[in-house]
Amino acid sequence: METVIAFIIIIGALVFFHELGHLIFAKRAGILCREFAIGFGPKIFSFKKNETLYTVRLLPIGGFVRMAGEDPEMVEIKPGYRVGLIFKSDETVHKIILNNKVKYPEARIMEVEDADIEHDLTIKGYVDGDDETLKTFKISRDASLIENGIETQIAPYDRQFASKTLGQRTMAIFAGPMMNFILALVVFILLAFMQGVPINEPILGKITEDGAAQKAGLKEGDIVRSIDGSDITSWEDITEMIRKNPGNELEFYVERNGKELEIPVTPTEQVIDEGKKYGLIGVFNPVEKSPLKAISYGFQETYYWTKEIIFLLGKLVTGQFSIDMLSGPVGIYVSTDTVAKSGVFYLMKWAAILSINLGIMNLLPIPALDGGRLLFFAVEAVRGKPIDRHKEGMVHFIGLALLMLLMLIVTWNDIQRFFL
Repeated sequence: METVIAFIIIIGALVFFHELGHLIFAKRAGILCREFAIGFGPKIFSFKKNETLYTVRLLPIGGFVRMAGEDPEMVEIKPGYRVGLIFKSDETVHKIILNNKVKYPEARIMEVEDADIEHDLTIKGYVDGDDETLKTFKISRDASLIENGIETQIAPYDRQFASKTLGQRTMAIFAGPMMNFILALVVFILLAFMQGVPINEPILGKITEDGAAQKAGLKEGDIVRSIDGSDITSWEDITEMIRKNPGNELEFYVERNGKELEIPVTPTEQVIDEGKKYGLIGVFNPVEKSPLKAISYGFQETYYWTKEIIFLLGKLVTGQFSIDMLSGPVGIYVSTDTVAKSGVFYLMKWAAILSINLGIMNLLPIPALDGGRLLFFAVEAVRGKPIDRHKEGMVHFIGLALLMLLMLIVTWNDIQRFFL
């Protein structure tokens, strides 16, 4: 149960900050954001603030910000339609009722002659009970269409995604992955503040209970001078010797309070991918606490993991990394279960790495992902005009279908690997 909660919190946080990036920069550009959703599927919780509906949905595997203009806008109000109009005090149209007009006795019924709810914001027609004069009413910029009892705010063209400059649209899309990198940076900095910044010196940090180091008599603060006759000058030298000798007794020569001690330690075996083993004695890297170094460490770790993930993606492209080694939601859940057993700090680091991974994956130039949309913007910048929206939409639709297929394959591989 703890793993389920940890998984939902981590994935939820990564998706929340990703979509928050889209939301913030879309709103800054003046785009009407209809919905901010965490998850997909049926709604389990929702509330509306100002213009945006905030929802939590059943399946915690993604999210979205629904911006005006990305989908076909509204229903078209054609000549001959009979609609109900509710007015503000300044006589501008506040609500347009498309059906079930009897539920709105205060509405004035109009037979529409012409309506423009995107540009001119006017509606023309003949009002029941008035003379046969053609009436023209101004529509409020925040007016709503009501169909089957559901209100949907109209989006004047200048509040739609497509009306914004190339720079504004690019930033609204890029902000999602950007927030994932910022989140990872903040988490790494917090970890450094709470735990301290690792230092590459031959000194033993915190000793874990019941580990090989504690059983052998090693103590925090011991300075390691040599292991099995090999000189030790850094923490990396210590870990390298331990990892290479699972199950083999090692002679540690350490300095403690000015005295030199010889302590035999036998690293326990730890099995990793493909049956490989490495040694483990249960001792942490020595650390120091410094605010400036904590911030520097956050940037270093973010850069390091970004580089590592891009390197692995490069292997996938060149065929050195099999698709069977990719992990989907099931694989991430299993890994989260393993990491959670090591403690909250490891879980935080895992979340930061996943956040970087999400940011990088979304920047790949694949249709339906943020990177695919940014690629279309790049083409628009080169040719001086946007690609036809219908053609772009079709490309993204096909890309989404292929991504769903890949997700099914990866999920099935995860199930076979971990449960069958």
